[in-house]
Amino acid sequence: MTRAEHMQWCKDRAMKYISRGDIQQGVTSMMSDLMKHPETENHVGIGLAMGFMMIGKLNSQTEAEKFINGFN
Repeated sequence: MTRAEHMQWCKDRAMKYISRGDIQQGVTSMMSDLMKHPETENHVGIGLAMGFMMIGKLNSQTEAEKFINGFN
């Protein structure tokens, strides 16, 4: 799987959770899935997601969707 294909797979899985209202699981899924590919395993967004979740920045569906869609 290419980096781009893997990134889309990560986003799709995360969005399934977020669309069901399980925002925390969606963001957690994104972080976990990014670590499963050698080209994304150290993505800066993993740390950002952890920090944003700790300060309550990703509590709404809109915030989480915008954050996940911003990955590249």
